Amino acid sequence: MLKRLFFCLIFLAGLLPALAPAQQPAPDELVRSVGNEVLAIVQKDPDLAAGNKKKVLQLVESRVLPHFNFARMTALAVGREWRKATPEQQKQLTEEFRALLVRTYSNAFTSYRNQTMDVKPLNVGAADGDVTVRTSIREAGRQPIAIDYSLEKTDAGWKVYDVVVAGVSLVTNYRETFAAEIRNNGIDGLIKSLATRNKTNESASAAK
Repeated sequence: MLKRLFFCLIFLAGLLPALAPAQQPAPDELVRSVGNEVLAIVQKDPDLAAGNKKKVLQLVESRVLPHFNFARMTALAVGREWRKATPEQQKQLTEEFRALLVRTYSNAFTSYRNQTMDVKPLNVGAADGDVTVRTSIREAGRQPIAIDYSLEKTDAGWKVYDVVVAGVSLVTNYRETFAAEIRNNGIDGLIKSLATRNKTNESASAAK
C-alpha cells in the first residue's frame, strides 16, 4: 500500500505547474489538463519511464516541491506532538520528512508503465479554500486505484497537503510510527531517526 501511496504522487510530478495565483485554474481542471501532459512527457522520455534517478529527482525538485505544503504534511504526520516541538525542531522535522517522501516516491517511477488517470469533476466555490480532488488510476488487467488529493488554497496558489489512496492517508500513515519514536526518544529522537534513514537511502542510491 505504501508503494501505491508514493506511486500516486508521481502523477503530480508536473500536475501542478508554476502558475501565478491569478492564473490558477480549478483544482480538478489543473489535475486533469496537466496530468495528461506529464503522462505524455514520461512516455516520450525513456529515461524517466525507466526510473533514471537523476532525472526523476530533477523533475520532482523543479515541478513537484513548490506545490506541496510540507510543513502541514509534517504536522499531520507528527500529530499532537507537533505543537510541543520548538520552531527549530519543526523546521528540522519538515526538512527530513520532505527528504524522505521525495526520495521514496521518486523511486516509484520505476513502476510506471501505461497507467492512465481519470479525474472526477469538482464544484469549487469562490470561498472554498480546502478541497478534495478525486481521481482513479487505471491500468490494463488491474482494478482501478482510487486516489484523493487534498489541496488548500493559499496566496501562492493551491497546495497539496495529503494524498489518500483507497482510504489510506499518505501523511497519517506515518503517525503511529512517529508517535512511538517520540514516546521512546522524544522529538529529537524522531529527527535523528529520519535523518539516519535519509542518509541510508541516499547512500544506497549513490551505490547503484
